[in-house]
Amino acid sequence: MKLVNPLYYPLSILAGAMVLVASVRVANLPNIIAVPFAIVVAAGGSMVQKTQERSPTLTNPALERELQTVRQQATNLAERASHLRQESTRLLPDATQMELLATVQYACDRATELPTKIDQLARQMQGADSLLAVSDLQQQLHDVEARLQRSAGVVRAQLQRLADSLSRNIQLAKQGQDARQAQVVSLSTLILDSAGVLQAMQNQLRTADLQDVSQTEELRSLSEELRQFQENVDLLVTS
Repeated sequence: MKLVNPLYYPLSILAGAMVLVASVRVANLPNIIAVPFAIVVAAGGSMVQKTQERSPTLTNPALERELQTVRQQATNLAERASHLRQESTRLLPDATQMELLATVQYACDRATELPTKIDQLARQMQGADSLLAVSDLQQQLHDVEARLQRSAGVVRAQLQRLADSLSRNIQLAKQGQDARQAQVVSLSTLILDSAGVLQAMQNQLRTADLQDVSQTEELRSLSEELRQFQENVDLLVTS
């Protein structure tokens, strides 16, 4: 567990201060012992609070399991995207390839944001009464359908699957059922699709003749697909 600044957590500071006072005035411990002990208490409390912030809990165990799975998928994808970003710097060193490098790295940067977005979604879904509103789902579906009209190929097929999932989730919500778990499954599908595109990008980057315009265009197209998938993730995590 990484150390955090206790000053950001007043309750931890208060606990440390109370321990210090009790150690000196009640237990009659020397300052050389009491002060470090109080610091350990404050630091430990702040780390526990930080962990609770990062890992919000839900009252629905099945939903919590689904979110934990998606969170791990997002973390794995973010790590792979970070590695690919570093690799692209090495494989695209020429000044003439700077635009392509920027395109690849931007797509990778968006993918590395996934774990934070999953945590954001988990916070939104906390509590038994945090059911998805039909109006929110309908707005998401409207945005997806708008993108469908100007999309093609793999991106269009993926958007169509997402639209179908949202339509089912809307029906669940209208029936008074909890559509959150189905929404998380849709998110998992997006992340797995993104992982496939990321793998294709890596393969293309390693094996393509980067002096061949058609092959660099394919790499650029894959980068755009990955970026589009991240925008679709944004639709599901922003209510």
